Amino acid sequence: MAHVNKVLRSINDQGADRCVDIFRRPDGTVGFEEFRRDVEDARGWFPIGGHSDRVFTGEAEALAAALIDVAWLRPAIGNA
Repeated sequence: MAHVNKVLRSINDQGADRCVDIFRRPDGTVGFEEFRRDVEDARGWFPIGGHSDRVFTGEAEALAAALIDVAWLRPAIGNA
């Protein structure tokens, strides 16, 4: 059986064409990744950040790192 990450939080930008997912791995560690989707491409979301291999102990730690590394994220959370 394949192990999959469980998304703890997904945050979209204002245009809903980018998002950051904070996820828990099967081993209990936490990570995040930035994704993009193009309206004209029906295949869905594509990872673009290169952050998914980074390891954090908790959701708050991963979110803090994402806020530093993903430029649009802080304004998106401020508008939520």
